[in-house]
Amino acid sequence: MNDSTKLIDLIAIIPAAGKGLRMNSQCPKQYLTICGKTILEHSLHVLLQHREIKHIVIALHPSDIYFKNLSISRNLRITTVKGGPQRTDSVLAALQTSPPAKWVLIHDAARPCLCSTDLHRLLALTVSSQIGGILAVPVRDTLKRAMKGKNNIHYTVKRESLWHALTPQLFPLTLLKNCLEKLLRDRKYITDEASALEYCGYYPELIRGRSDNLKITHPEDLALARLYLTARKN
Repeated sequence: MNDSTKLIDLIAIIPAAGKGLRMNSQCPKQYLTICGKTILEHSLHVLLQHREIKHIVIALHPSDIYFKNLSISRNLRITTVKGGPQRTDSVLAALQTSPPAKWVLIHDAARPCLCSTDLHRLLALTVSSQIGGILAVPVRDTLKRAMKGKNNIHYTVKRESLWHALTPQLFPLTLLKNCLEKLLRDRKYITDEASALEYCGYYPELIRGRSDNLKITHPEDLALARLYLTARKN
């Protein structure tokens, strides 16, 4: 790790207020267990290993009954806050209760396979930026645009310059907070924080990450995540 990375005044936020309805499970997907730990614990693991991340705020669903039962809930570097109905609400709630910091790192609760080298690369390449950046991978598959309201191909989307956005995403804390607040005032909703900066006219950097940094969305993703985590352990 270079010297500039050590100087980061950094906190992290985990939006974990979603219910993950597409998983068809009895509990929110971040509390499903793979390789002996919950998905959320795996997602937190690499962040907690990075000592420059001074504090982690987790935005939980107001009716969450699971987090308090995890041993990780007693970690002194972690606090929780009640999340909102949308991702933007949850991240803003976390920002409003977080300790003062220059930079904020946002990571999905259901993305358990983050590699430490990717995290270091993101931090090392964006600390000197005024805007920040995200982990992403170039799109490899052929993309099709469907006809509106139909499951028929309308046309093929050119994949040149297309990237698949991942997390973590790293931004100056004040800049992100201002952009998210503008989104709420304009009644716009997003699926990642980089979109908030884009909406306000900023262009974060794309940092190439590993394609195995998948987000658990569907039941079949569990087996793939288990495979990646097991291979990494071995």
